Amino acid sequence: MIDKNKVTEIVNEWLADKRYFLTDLTVDEDDRIVVEIDDKDGVWIDDCVELSKFIESRLNRDDEDYELEVGSAGLGQPFKVMQQYLNHVGDNVEVLTKERKKLKGVLKNADEEGIVLTVKRKVLAEGAKRPKMMDVDENYRHEDLISVCYSISFK
Repeated sequence: MIDKNKVTEIVNEWLADKRYFLTDLTVDEDDRIVVEIDDKDGVWIDDCVELSKFIESRLNRDDEDYELEVGSAGLGQPFKVMQQYLNHVGDNVEVLTKERKKLKGVLKNADEEGIVLTVKRKVLAEGAKRPKMMDVDENYRHEDLISVCYSISFK
């Protein structure tokens, strides 16, 4: 079986002088290798092909047969690494909490502890007779979230 750590080292070697970063890498029991990379400005297919060829040049098919898939983290896919959160600060995101509550808002901040999400809520301001829609910051710990995804808008 192909060693995941070896493949990770190969990918990190290719990434060393690039803006891309690794979001996911799996090697299953059938030696199917799946590599996902990302970048704030998107991933070019030519770079996925280049990375694929780089990995193939470092692995020996005579030793072990494997299947290799290299691609980008999809736009609508949940964030997997902190860099994805940081790249989308200020963007609209969709959040699913462990309580199965779906939220849409602006990712205001993210760190290793959790995220700050700015959402629209009806708030009764002091002295007001009716509630008004206002931006409210809500804090969520990562362990309380199932997923956070970039929200694609077609407006």
